[in-house]
Amino acid sequence: MVREPNRAALDAEAPDREAALQWSLVNTPLGGKWSGRARYAAAMWFYQRGEMDAGTLEVYRICSRLDRQDPLPIIRDRGVGKEWLERMGSAS
Repeated sequence: MVREPNRAALDAEAPDREAALQWSLVNTPLGGKWSGRARYAAAMWFYQRGEMDAGTLEVYRICSRLDRQDPLPIIRDRGVGKEWLERMGSAS
């Protein structure tokens, strides 16, 4: 007898899995090929959920083609995304 997966449990876990995936992507290490684009794609996901402001998303867009550029200092310099910087642990 083959047991079917508990669909309700899988559906309940899906948002948490997606959030974890997007969090790992927005924290993609600098310098890897296409890493800036991965961070920007994840940033768009957080923006769509209302967890990031437009100014912060714009910095990720600008940095998307610059795989070695850390967007966090630019966000800080522009004075946007205070909540995002706190969430990222970079609110100095």
